[in-house]
Amino acid sequence: MTILRVEPQTTPLRGTVTVPGDKSISHRAVMLAGLASGTSHIRRWLPAGDTLATLAAMQALGVTVAIHQPEPHAWDLTITGQGLDGLQAPAGALDCRNAGTCMRLLAGILAGQSFPSTLDGSEQLRRRPMRRIIAPLRQMGANIEAADDKAPLHIRPGRLHGFRYEMPVASAQVKSALLLAGLYAAGPTHVYQPGPARDHTERLLAALGVDLHVDGGWITLTPPATRTLAPVQLTVPADPSSAAFLQVAATIVPHSQVTITNVGLNETRTGLLDLLLAMGADLAVSSRRETGGEPAGDLTGRFAELHATDAAGEVVVRAIDEFPVWAVAASQAAGTSTLRDAAELRVKEVDRISVLAGELRRLGVVLAEQADGFTVVGPGRVQGGQVDSHGDHRLGMALAVAGLVAAAPVYIHHADCIADSFPGFVSTMQALGAQMAWVA
Repeated sequence: MTILRVEPQTTPLRGTVTVPGDKSISHRAVMLAGLASGTSHIRRWLPAGDTLATLAAMQALGVTVAIHQPEPHAWDLTITGQGLDGLQAPAGALDCRNAGTCMRLLAGILAGQSFPSTLDGSEQLRRRPMRRIIAPLRQMGANIEAADDKAPLHIRPGRLHGFRYEMPVASAQVKSALLLAGLYAAGPTHVYQPGPARDHTERLLAALGVDLHVDGGWITLTPPATRTLAPVQLTVPADPSSAAFLQVAATIVPHSQVTITNVGLNETRTGLLDLLLAMGADLAVSSRRETGGEPAGDLTGRFAELHATDAAGEVVVRAIDEFPVWAVAASQAAGTSTLRDAAELRVKEVDRISVLAGELRRLGVVLAEQADGFTVVGPGRVQGGQVDSHGDHRLGMALAVAGLVAAAPVYIHHADCIADSFPGFVSTMQALGAQMAWVA
């Protein structure tokens, strides 16, 4: 058990920092570089628990990776791609640990291989639903066996064919699994998304030379006739989901000013930014740039008096990972904030609606749970006390941010899971002046 103690913040948070590279892009960059023909260079790659599972899986499939570590939490990778048809059968089951992205996207790649494979993971990952990818992959001709449509996934060689698939709900992981399988299919693959979802896979595929077109909600991928993908040169922008915790901390701790450099500003990921601005947050973007087809910039947040807002519809997909810390911001806003259309939160690492509600109520936050979201009444004074991350990295960090405005110290149990997405979170917060430290 690892316990993080957060003291009430009596001084402003101030400084300029960076946060680790984008987790979603880091997963995809390793996978696609491994399928490319030639040498790819990935800079500022995120070495976190989830992404390390993807890296290990690709190495087990025969991909050669040279690791350089210029900074503790940002690696540079040189990846020798094996080509679309050059992966090797792994010696055993591929361990995806807690990473749903790793399992779902790899399922798309492995469905097109000439060898059998098994995808497995932690008990937590074994509880997460996989039917959303299994069913459409089977429609493409994939041979996947899974008890109750949950991990472990046993994948055997199959003859994939292109098809047309309309996703019932927008999902970047489902879309990505199908597009990656489409690289191995006979004929084009057409995927329709009924709303916005992360498009990192599409951007990277285009950078590797794949024939990919977007027309309205339809995405069409034509497998490369040459059976080759170009290597990629990419600097991974800072993860907006990790930056979210610093944004909210700067917004709710009086007189704070925090700048986060080179944050990814992909419009499919800026839902929290839009929600905070709607609540009256003082957030500004400067030094806009582009890296590897991904927009980025420096983000400065300052303390502001917030007012309540509602989150529903398309913005929910664009902020789906940030709602634990949005709830903390809402607890300091005047009025009642409501989240709807977010039932997806119930099938994350944990049931994030139920667990978040329970833990924030332990700290005195007035929060009512609904089937597809929750309401938060603010502003209220957060109490100190003992809480638990339940092994969910984003919940652990959200509770730490809540502790900054608490009346007494907050102790977060099982907080070591924070390293799944943001290794160095505590040291980064300390550099800004936060009074938090590991105590066990």
